[in-house]
Amino acid sequence: TLLSSLGLGTTLTFASSHWLLAWMGLEINTLAIIPLMAQHHHPRAVEATTKYFLTQATAAAMILFASTTNAWITGVWDMNSLSNPIASTMIIAALALKIGLAPMHFWMPEVLQGLDLLTGLVLSTWQKLAPLALIIQTAQSIDPLLLTALGLMSTLIGGWGGLNQTQLRKILAYSSIAHMGWMIIVLQYAPQLTLLALLTYIFMTSAAFLTLKTSSATKIGTLATVWSKSPILTTTTALVLLSLGGLPPLTGFMPKWLILQELAKQNLPLVATIMALAALLSLYFYLRLCYAMTLTISPNTTASTTPWRVRTTQAPFPLALATVMALGLLPVT
Repeated sequence: TLLSSLGLGTTLTFASSHWLLAWMGLEINTLAIIPLMAQHHHPRAVEATTKYFLTQATAAAMILFASTTNAWITGVWDMNSLSNPIASTMIIAALALKIGLAPMHFWMPEVLQGLDLLTGLVLSTWQKLAPLALIIQTAQSIDPLLLTALGLMSTLIGGWGGLNQTQLRKILAYSSIAHMGWMIIVLQYAPQLTLLALLTYIFMTSAAFLTLKTSSATKIGTLATVWSKSPILTTTTALVLLSLGGLPPLTGFMPKWLILQELAKQNLPLVATIMALAALLSLYFYLRLCYAMTLTISPNTTASTTPWRVRTTQAPFPLALATVMALGLLPVT
């Protein structure tokens, strides 16, 4: 029931051109993921669920308020007619809060840290789709400066925030903030690049989360013992992390390359330079993970030999598919 409601909420938001329906889709979506987030009854999970619920409810209320304001002034509920600047600014603020764009990102690492890895995967991929669809639909009526500022702040904060972390889920949360920034920065110039960045981001993040799930790692320290369990998986994981960082010849290079090219085409060399340097910040913490996984031998020896004799219960196909997509899609460019 919950998973179908999750899908239904997002689909409803996709299909709607009326603000009330879009709001309803977001609301169904939030209510469906909350039991999924709290299903382990761990205090951390409950705390994360509460934080998530409060932020999402605030954002939904803001969306409702802004769309009502717009309807009050213009007399139409249609999404394409956001002529009122106050309403459009409030809408983008609420949607930014929903997907965790900086400076509304503070809930994201905290919430992701409290969840298990599969729910975390749903939160950082599927839950981004509906708000991003709304942002893409309303992007033309939003102040370009505001969008650029949101994108730049998100990439910088997503890079800086992740530098000091040891928890893998928090690192992935900051990586998600940075990727969202890349999507937003190019939105007003080439929306199709936003969609491309979203697609590659989903593949790479899925690969990362499913790998961590297979080795049930949540800290950097745990990663250092994975090589003895599954050497080939360790190799592909290192490559997936570099792909998230955006190195050629991996998939993650494609959106960054095209977005920087588009920004340069739009006579924004300064923005493009800042984005490229912010990508370096992100790359640093991915490299730290790679280093811990593949270039160090962990000092804490595993006393028991059981971990790599136990077969994992996870289906191998999604992980294999996501990894292949995250590593090999660059020729599509």
